[in-house]
Amino acid sequence: MPTSSGPVPVTVTERGQGRVVLLLHGGAGPDSVAGFADLLAAHGPARVLTPKHPGFGGTPRPDGIDSVRRLAEVYRGLLDLLDVTDVTVVGNSIGGWIAAELALAAPRRVGRLVLLNAIGPTSAEHPVADFFALTLDAVVNLSYADPDRFRINLAALTDAQKSVTAGNRAALQAYGGPTMADPSLAGRLGGLAVPTLVVWGEADRMAVPAYGRQYAAAIPGAAFHLLPAAGHLPHLEAPDALLTLLVQFVQFVDGTPTDGE
Repeated sequence: MPTSSGPVPVTVTERGQGRVVLLLHGGAGPDSVAGFADLLAAHGPARVLTPKHPGFGGTPRPDGIDSVRRLAEVYRGLLDLLDVTDVTVVGNSIGGWIAAELALAAPRRVGRLVLLNAIGPTSAEHPVADFFALTLDAVVNLSYADPDRFRINLAALTDAQKSVTAGNRAALQAYGGPTMADPSLAGRLGGLAVPTLVVWGEADRMAVPAYGRQYAAAIPGAAFHLLPAAGHLPHLEAPDALLTLLVQFVQFVDGTPTDGE
């Protein structure tokens, strides 16, 4: 993608046809959103774009792309290249942070914003867990309503899988820094002018629901919805419920509420 830092290679998978949805993965990597992308495209009409953040999934990360704001610039370049508008941007965890920065940077392209257990703002009252100080088991315990469904046996990984995992972690740290937060973001969220839905898995202990409520409160007009039986990755634990929320939100924004609203 063309950016002020020069061309940046980005791998993008496309599914379906219709309204453009840009689905941005979190630190769990691109595979974590593949199933929900399939579900969303099958429900349709939706053209779902799922990029791999440079450095994730074995992809290269140019040295100049070393922050969330610079990565958001890459995705603004992608939307410009595709010449798409009224895009629904959905992001999970650090992908939500990227989505918020993209909505601030490209208001002509982004029509709606959906933040799924997003991170980014600092919070003295409800700080996000220190990901880089945790073991993988501890991350899983804090991330899911049902952690045992998502355990990973590191010893069973191939060398190639271990390399990808290490690359994902390095890219995550490059973008989010050691604190996985930007002290300036909360103040800038007041500049968001697109309809925004903040969805939070109520079992999330990486970023607790109270943090999510603070996030929503910083965005003018944002709606907040707590999703039961889900943690930090609601698209994995409650995909059908999340799809229903997303469809209702888009229809409501378009002025055609679903039955019963």
